[in-house]
Amino acid sequence: MAYATIGGVRVWGTPDDGAVSQARTCAETGRVMRTLLMADHHKGYSQPIGGVVVYDGQISPSGVGYDIGCGNKAVRTGLMAVDVKRDIAGIMNAISRRVSFGVGRVNEERVDHELFDDPDWAVYRAVGKQEHDKLLALARDQLGTVGSGNHFVDLFEEPATGRLWVANHFGSRGFGHKTASGFLNLAAGRGFLGHAPGEKMDQPPVLLEMDSELGVMYYRAMRLAGRYAYAGRDYVMKQVLAILGAEPEMEVHNHHNYAWKEQHGGKETVVVRKGATPSAPGQLGFIGGSMGDISVIVRGKDTAENRDACYSTVHGAGRIMSRTQAAGKMNWRTRSRSGGQITPEQMKHAVAAYGVELRGAGTDESPFVYRKLQDVLDAHSETIDVLHVLKPIGVCMAGADEFDPYKD
Repeated sequence: MAYATIGGVRVWGTPDDGAVSQARTCAETGRVMRTLLMADHHKGYSQPIGGVVVYDGQISPSGVGYDIGCGNKAVRTGLMAVDVKRDIAGIMNAISRRVSFGVGRVNEERVDHELFDDPDWAVYRAVGKQEHDKLLALARDQLGTVGSGNHFVDLFEEPATGRLWVANHFGSRGFGHKTASGFLNLAAGRGFLGHAPGEKMDQPPVLLEMDSELGVMYYRAMRLAGRYAYAGRDYVMKQVLAILGAEPEMEVHNHHNYAWKEQHGGKETVVVRKGATPSAPGQLGFIGGSMGDISVIVRGKDTAENRDACYSTVHGAGRIMSRTQAAGKMNWRTRSRSGGQITPEQMKHAVAAYGVELRGAGTDESPFVYRKLQDVLDAHSETIDVLHVLKPIGVCMAGADEFDPYKD
């Protein structure tokens, strides 16, 4: 087996002491059947990123996190990357103009979607008319926008075939964030839209009983936010394919911040994955590296180790440097940073050397702040097969120094 067991937690890759400590707290809180750390793990809020907690009849809003349904959609096109690279600068300019990046952004195009008639909006009506109307308006405004942080739209070349792939990464935007905050408020006896003091990094997870009224409401709201995330990624993908004049030949689409009802050990469980990709036998997934590294399409294996992992694998390379370490401390009054370990010149040189046409992004998303993806994939070689290796040729993200309130 490629994992170690530390304090009852199964750990893949090199253990991060802070994340292991958080995982042990999760393992000791509630009716926990199994606690796991994927090889890309690092500290998060309450439940570590790269962490998987399997519950008996409970669900954790703090475990799922604020960016409910964050995940990736990847598409193989019929285009050859060499043809696209001839005008890569113009194409990336078009993507950065067409797709809305950044915190709090709204889509200039009104998007009508059947999601807005979903019966699960009744959850918010049950909370209150003001809450329902505010969140529905926010969801309508932001559908099809990408956000900031490590969220992206990328173009890739598959070296083995020369084919062009497109991928995006984001979740349920402000709607998901307010849903998470609202249910954490309700669990603490506060009003849904009340001021929340915020989670402490190492606090125990907030747990809801799945058969309680609040648990049922949260589960329905989480699923609605997950469908919203899928709809947003579908919309952005259509925008980019239209720019390219391309049709999808193969699609891979999955969440990595979510809770699923799954059978493990002969009984129904609730599997909370924060920064972890489902990897059931035959299941496809996209795993992204940094902007100066490969990304991959993987397929879950039918192995004892994958069963031990509760059919879970990594969601990315995993950070080894915090945003503040990389970019420095931000003074939002002067909008200037100080003390960062990575300079814009270092980042520009590294990205250019890798052959990437970059739009947006700050040094806190530079290749220096992430592990090498191959290292974490190697740690999970008994749980997943790598089907397609992808090399980025164009990366588009929100601009540097955007305030990012999302905690995952």
